[in-house]
Amino acid sequence: QVQLVESGGGLVQTGGSLRLSCAASGLIFSFYVMGWYRQAPGKQRELVASISSAGTTNYAASVKGRFTISRDNAKNTVYLEMNSLKPEDTAVYYCNARRWVVSRWNEYWGQGTQVTVSS
Repeated sequence: QVQLVESGGGLVQTGGSLRLSCAASGLIFSFYVMGWYRQAPGKQRELVASISSAGTTNYAASVKGRFTISRDNAKNTVYLEMNSLKPEDTAVYYCNARRWVVSRWNEYWGQGTQVTVSS
C-alpha cells in the first residue's frame, strides 16, 4: 500500500521559512516524479514544484527563487524548502508521486499539511 506522509507545515510570519517533508512508502521511490501542490480556500489545486527521478526541477512562477524542492532517494523523502513566505502562500500543501505507466500517469497523493503565513 502506497503512503505519502507530509510534515512540517505550520504558522509562520511573512518573510519566514518552513521546510516541508514527504516520506513515501510502498513504492519504488526513485522511479517516481515527486511534486508539491497546494490548494488555497476557494481555489484550484496548483503545482508548486516538481522533481524528476534524475533531479530535474520545475517551479511555479510565483515561487521561483523562494522555494527549493529536493529529494533523497535513500530516505524515500522529498522536501520543499520555503523561504520569504508571503500571505498568498497560505494553503494546504500536498505531496504527489507520479509515474508514466504504459499510457497513463499512475499517481498518489498525501493527506496534505496546512501552511499559514500571517501578515
